[in-house]
Amino acid sequence: MIFDIYSVLGWVGVIFIILAYILFSTRKVKMDYVLYHLLNFLGALGLIVSTFVTESWPALTLSLIFAGISIIYIVKILGTKPKYRDLRN
Repeated sequence: MIFDIYSVLGWVGVIFIILAYILFSTRKVKMDYVLYHLLNFLGALGLIVSTFVTESWPALTLSLIFAGISIIYIVKILGTKPKYRDLRN
């Protein structure tokens, strides 16, 4: 089986999303952790590239929505956590 770069990005995306789910399920991360949403965002990004190239429009739509939700929560978390606000200054 030969993998092209788009397939590799898709598989890496799947791994990131599964990793986020495992970390969340085992309570290593919580819903308000940037890491959780960052893993989901990066996973969705890999899937966006892969599904765009393969023209899998329903999967692309889902990945875009998933990435958007992740971005919203990352911005929200970074805007409300005092320890993160200190890092931006």
